[in-house]
Amino acid sequence: MVKQERAARTRESLVRAAAEVFAEEGFTAASIAVISRRAGVTSGALHFHFDGKTSLALAVEERAARTLREAAAVQDLRGDADGPLRVLVGSTYTMLALLAEDIVVRAAFALCADTGHSSRMDLRRQWRLWAAELLVAAERAGQLAEGVSPLEATRLVVAVTVGLEGLAGVEPGRSARQLLTRIWTVVLPGIARDEAVAAVLAEASEDNETD
Repeated sequence: MVKQERAARTRESLVRAAAEVFAEEGFTAASIAVISRRAGVTSGALHFHFDGKTSLALAVEERAARTLREAAAVQDLRGDADGPLRVLVGSTYTMLALLAEDIVVRAAFALCADTGHSSRMDLRRQWRLWAAELLVAAERAGQLAEGVSPLEATRLVVAVTVGLEGLAGVEPGRSARQLLTRIWTVVLPGIARDEAVAAVLAEASEDNETD
């Protein structure tokens, strides 16, 4: 049991170290030697757990995907008084916080866009599909504005949230959240009915004031 726990800790250290190096240097420039040194293990120990950079990158992406799924589950369990639009907007604040605070999530999103790495888990695509699912549910709930299709709304939402990575990196936490609120203040009236907009934005503003 002790041996298994030690192996799990080593693997965790390697995933985090790889995420840090991938985020700083990119996949191509990152080296096994730097990653192992950052994790405090030998290159031999690294290869005991991972075949190489590609398997490390996949582990980073899998860990990030799991974190995002857990965050999404929390959003879904918060109740549905304001429906799928509330879940969608709330999820962007959660994603913004994760991109700012969780190096594994930040590195995984960077890997998805890294031309030197062929990502097996496209987190951006997963976000697009989940946003589409929520906007289809919003249409069924009568929350979308007249004449707005879920497909159109998804395109707009994805377009305006694709910059969350950059926003998380250059803005302090509270300022980034306030800017995201302003973004939704502009976007939501274009895709949702007035009553849905008012309810969702009221909750978003309240959350920002209490953070």
